Amino acid sequence: MELSISKLSKHYGSKIAVDEFEAAVGCGIHALLGANGSGKTTLMRMLCGILRPTSGSISLDGTDIYAMGEHYRELLGYLPQNFGYYPNFSGWDFMIYLAALKGLPKIAAVNRSEELLQMVGLYDARKKKLKTYSGGMRQRIGIAQALLNDPAILILDEPTAGLDPKERTKFRNIISDLSANRIILLSTHIVSDVEYVAGDIIIMKQGRLALRNSSEYICSAIQNSVWTATVPPADAQKLMRKHTVSNLRHAGEQVELRIISDEKPYGGAIQSPPNLEDLYLYFFREDNINELDEA
Repeated sequence: MELSISKLSKHYGSKIAVDEFEAAVGCGIHALLGANGSGKTTLMRMLCGILRPTSGSISLDGTDIYAMGEHYRELLGYLPQNFGYYPNFSGWDFMIYLAALKGLPKIAAVNRSEELLQMVGLYDARKKKLKTYSGGMRQRIGIAQALLNDPAILILDEPTAGLDPKERTKFRNIISDLSANRIILLSTHIVSDVEYVAGDIIIMKQGRLALRNSSEYICSAIQNSVWTATVPPADAQKLMRKHTVSNLRHAGEQVELRIISDEKPYGGAIQSPPNLEDLYLYFFREDNINELDEA
């Protein structure tokens, strides 16, 4: 199974949200990274058929998704960045209602809702109204509803927003288990959520595909640009004004910094292996817009 995106563009008047984006994605986890305004949500909404592209095409195994119509929607599970819910519905009623909208028979809807609420840790809270749920609980039921129809294509826009570290770990494990036989495309600002579970990292910038490969490969592009240094507080302030600092920790009277810089930032700085968060910060520095486009 392959979802193919060809020269896909979306314009809003003179604003170009997505600009001739091209990619082909198969089964597995594909992480979509990009700064705010890079076009991620617009791209996902087009992949779900919610938005019509200005130009270009999206096809599944060679068939245009708009020509597939209802059959494509039956294959799709979607969690938008801000999903709508009925505050006076209980968690259980919400799942049963959406199962009916997705065409699940009653017995299947009950069994699937019970299974998914157990999976996301909300079964015991299923009778409580959604308006009483915390932000993390609402996000978890959003993930559950996206899985109701056992979708072959799962599109998740910021799925870990509002989840605590324990919940995010559980989410990563769930998604990893689901990825063997379906296409999963997710966007997130929490880079650590995808670093170890996504086999494919797709970076968008200004509506275009800027960089794509495995986490290990694309991180190698900045293997000489990540440093650690332990410095006095006064020097730490100077370094932070001059360089991108991805991490800071006070250690007694000294400050430990993780610095992203093409040149050695400090006399005692030591090169460190880069991670995906380092790459993200490097790639989206305002003064470094084009340096990695050819990586």
